[in-house]
Amino acid sequence: MRAVLVWKETFREQCVYDLAFKPDGSQLIIAAGLRVLVYDASDGALIQPLKGHKDIVYCVAYAKDGKRFASGSADKSIIIWTSKLEGILKYTHNDSIQCVAYNPVTHQLASCSSGDFGLWSPEQKSVNKHKVSSKITCCGWTNDGQYLALGMMNGVVSIRNKNGEEKVKIERPGGSSSPIWSIAWNPSKDEHNDILAVADWGQKLSFYQLSGKQIGKDRTLTYDPCCVSYFSKGEYIVMGGSDKQASLYTKDGVRLGTIGEQNAWVWTCRVKPDSNFVVLGCQDGTVACYQLIFSMVHGLYKDRYAYRDSMTDVIVQHLITEQKVRIKCRELVKKIAIYRNRLAIQLPEKILIYELFSDDSSDMKYHIKEKICRKFECNLLVVCSQHIILCQEKRLQCLSFTSVREKEWMMESLIRYIKVIGGPPGREGLLVGLKNGAILKIFVDNPFPITLLKLSTSVRCLDMSASRNKLAVVDEHNTLLVYDINSKELLFQEPNANSVAWNTQCEDMLCFSGNGYLNIKASNFPVHQQKMQGFMVGYNGSKIFCLHVYSMSAVEVPQSAPMYQYLERKMFKEAYQIACLGVTDSDWRDLATEALEGLDFDTAKKAFIRIRDLRYLELINSIEERKKRGENDNELFLADVYAYQGKFHEAAKLYKRTGHESRALSMYTDLRMFEYAKEFVGATDPKSSRILMTKQADWAKSSKEPRAAAEMYLSAGEHLKAIDIIGEHGWADMLIDIARKLDKAEREPLAKCALHFKRLKHHGYASETYSKMGDLKALVHLHVETRHWEEAFSLVEKHPHFKYDVFVPYAQWLAENDRFEEAQKAFHKAGRQNEAVKVLEQLTHNAVVENRFNDAGYYYWMLSMQCLDIARESEEQRDEMLKKFERFQHLAELYHVYRSIQRYTDEPFSSHMPETLFNICRFLLNNLTKNIPAGISKVNTLYALAKQSQKLGAYKLARYSYEKLQELHIPSRFHESIELGNLVIRSKPFHDSEDLIEGMMCYRCSTNNPLLNNQGSVCINCRQPFIYSASSYEVLPLVQFYLEEGISDEEALSLIDLEVPHLDQGDVRWQDMDNGELQALRMDDGLDDPEEDPFTAKMSFEQGGSNFVPVKVNRSVLRSVSRRDVLIKRWPRPLKWEYFRSLLPDVSITMCPTCFKMFHSEDYELLVLQHNCCPYCRRPIDEPN
Repeated sequence: MRAVLVWKETFREQCVYDLAFKPDGSQLIIAAGLRVLVYDASDGALIQPLKGHKDIVYCVAYAKDGKRFASGSADKSIIIWTSKLEGILKYTHNDSIQCVAYNPVTHQLASCSSGDFGLWSPEQKSVNKHKVSSKITCCGWTNDGQYLALGMMNGVVSIRNKNGEEKVKIERPGGSSSPIWSIAWNPSKDEHNDILAVADWGQKLSFYQLSGKQIGKDRTLTYDPCCVSYFSKGEYIVMGGSDKQASLYTKDGVRLGTIGEQNAWVWTCRVKPDSNFVVLGCQDGTVACYQLIFSMVHGLYKDRYAYRDSMTDVIVQHLITEQKVRIKCRELVKKIAIYRNRLAIQLPEKILIYELFSDDSSDMKYHIKEKICRKFECNLLVVCSQHIILCQEKRLQCLSFTSVREKEWMMESLIRYIKVIGGPPGREGLLVGLKNGAILKIFVDNPFPITLLKLSTSVRCLDMSASRNKLAVVDEHNTLLVYDINSKELLFQEPNANSVAWNTQCEDMLCFSGNGYLNIKASNFPVHQQKMQGFMVGYNGSKIFCLHVYSMSAVEVPQSAPMYQYLERKMFKEAYQIACLGVTDSDWRDLATEALEGLDFDTAKKAFIRIRDLRYLELINSIEERKKRGENDNELFLADVYAYQGKFHEAAKLYKRTGHESRALSMYTDLRMFEYAKEFVGATDPKSSRILMTKQADWAKSSKEPRAAAEMYLSAGEHLKAIDIIGEHGWADMLIDIARKLDKAEREPLAKCALHFKRLKHHGYASETYSKMGDLKALVHLHVETRHWEEAFSLVEKHPHFKYDVFVPYAQWLAENDRFEEAQKAFHKAGRQNEAVKVLEQLTHNAVVENRFNDAGYYYWMLSMQCLDIARESEEQRDEMLKKFERFQHLAELYHVYRSIQRYTDEPFSSHMPETLFNICRFLLNNLTKNIPAGISKVNTLYALAKQSQKLGAYKLARYSYEKLQELHIPSRFHESIELGNLVIRSKPFHDSEDLIEGMMCYRCSTNNPLLNNQGSVCINCRQPFIYSASSYEVLPLVQFYLEEGISDEEALSLIDLEVPHLDQGDVRWQDMDNGELQALRMDDGLDDPEEDPFTAKMSFEQGGSNFVPVKVNRSVLRSVSRRDVLIKRWPRPLKWEYFRSLLPDVSITMCPTCFKMFHSEDYELLVLQHNCCPYCRRPIDEPN
């Protein structure tokens, strides 16, 4: 730190007691004698003297806003002046004014006299005054304007609030023997607490917090202090007093140096706001302005930079990681040296040697290794591993860390520059530059310096390259000279340099700074320049360390420019070395590409690895493999490189030149550059052109341009591919055009077209295509798949061998759509009898499970007819099927009958007459002698019978039914009703109604049969089976007769039709009903003489015994029988026809021609009208027989 006198003014025989700067630093207010003087702060010129006080002016203060200042005098008055130097207010105290201070926030003025202090503010008329017990010598407001500190003669510091009330009282140990002479608050905004500096005439400097707590220990002074003043930011203190000089201290009170020696006591000192200018005022009337110049104390080694901070601290900064560490020395730091893991700091009385804790390159922890407790005077300080080197003008001294002087060298001229250039520990080399231009190399362990060069001008800066082969020098004319150390030859020189450094990682690169530019030079290429402020002090890889004013920064400089200089000369290896120092990714790519084109595959490979470009690495690997296999056609390799780079036309030319036209062609087609490919091929080769066309179409397909692709395929004759694309996208119009243009012999493309039409649901087009191909089977399948049954049936009519292909799917489709009966018929039509039977069996089972007995009966009848069909067609299954036929016929009748009983028991209303129900129940019970079929309830039947018997007066039968019911398990819903019926029936007579018994007469033997017969539905006497009406279940007057051996059905029919007339036959009138479709008999009159009727003769005999003797007739009987008396069941083969003769011709009987069930004609007509079909087999009435 140096103090330079800027200006000086002396007022004869007048003491300067106080000074104050205007807040902007432009004016200085001086209290000199009776006057207040206003000076220009920059050059010390008097602006104006102000008169107003009648006695000596003791104090002045300027308001923080710069609008007013105040002066206080021994005449007990205070004058307020404006910044325009006009007095605007005057007020007085009872004693002489000692000090004044403006509040920095509210601009309230505190004025202190010997006995009191007053607080004045512009908005108040009066001045509030507060008495004090001792004379006030100094005062000061805190930064926030909340508190006012008063220093007193009795050694007390009193801290008051804005209203003047005492909040804190600090009593100094010396008491009134050490009066407080000056106080100042630290103006720094960075401090957490308000810090008060207190200087007393006990020759002490102390620091206190606002709470009154002392900070640290008292600092002992060697003089009586008269004034304490802080720099604007609070980093330093200026203090003056009886030692006739002003001194600079740190904010902690460590003395740093003298500012200006005077001839009398220094009464006041002030620092110009926000600057390094200090003004002193002395007892003898001298006012002096000094500028403080803080020199830079620092050291650099590679990427570690150490510099002085706040004069007493050392900060070590790692320039790469930006880490910083602060070492507090608490004394003025004079010199700093840094080398490897060593750091030397020179203090006024000692040198400290620090060492890093570890060898880690990023470690920033230092600890003291050695202390050399001696005072040294030196210009330059250098530290090595085991020594420190002191430079004093021409002399160099080498000291060990234990302060032993080991070597000394005397130079012939002043030493201007010194630098450690490395070496083994204890034997490091130093590079020394002298004022006379000599450059020496000194080894620490060698007493003899080695002269490297002798220049004609003084040396400013030196550096040696990494391999110690080259030396760079900057001389005092700012010229950079680079020499080869071995040959002493000047390699090149550059103007405008103030500092120079070699790149520590690359032998051929150095950089230098000057004139606001940074210059980088590689080898002997031209210099690359870029703007930079400050000094360049180091060059490590791609980082340049730059010192600008007081801050050191690492500037990242891409080494692109020198790299490109090497590339231009095709020096790929050197360019790669430069790139390794740090270039951008795009520079790496350029290096890789240039090296590849220059066929330096090794460098290219390394560069591509850097940017992780696998594509090019694969190319290089493949080229290296090919080289190993003996290929050495560089032009071909280059063609591959060009193709990879996208320089396709150059690649194609090279391919052509090396005779690899096919490669060029495949390159163009792979890239879809079909136009270039066609140009390359030319119009001469039609085969290649077609291949190109196909490839172009392939590409169009893959690049999502399907229509174009399809058209190209068509033009290249690739119909199948075109059809695939068109079909995929569903363009039916294009597809049918193709199908129509194709020849019918081209079956594969046509079949594909048809398939696509089917998929797109264009059945018309598909049908057209199949027809064109003549593929009838596919056409049938198409109709079946699309459910176009009409077209399918019409095809089957023309081509019956497809019957199976149509009817089976049709039947399955019907079955899927719950049209089982139609499905069954379709199976039947298709000749799939077993499936037809299966469907029916399932239907029957379902109907029984669901209590649909009507349907069950119908399905069983249909089943029986199917069995009959199978028996007719299949010889081996005939017996089995006929048995089934009988069983199913029987079951059909049982279910048909049980339906009425189920309705009677389960539904609230019954549509049947009691007689019918009575007959039905009896019929059912007569037939339920063996196994009871599923779903038929004996309980329901007996219950219905009991009820109806009771109604009709068959009490005995009713009683029997109730008794039978007692043996069965009865549902709870019938319990009450059955018990009640049981009781009621006991009140009835124990016999049946006569009418009912007469109704059970056998028409063959005239025997009265019981109402219930455990032998079944046959006469108990002649065993003749009863024929029942299928509606009312009354016994019909019919007897079955059989033909004698040798009479065929056709002959019998012709014999019956002959009708040999009787001579005395009465007038017989026939009615032929239902247009001959149904056979109905009605006789108006019987035969006159039954004895003469051969038929009656055949039947009229008493028969007892267990064997049934059927009626058999011969030809003559047949001849004599009237056609109208005979009903014939014309069963299809293999069954025989059944013949019945009506014994009561006046009873009209109708037989259904399909199911051969017999009905009373009136009942049948009514039922047919109701249901529009036969109630049993559901044959529609309008269906032809």
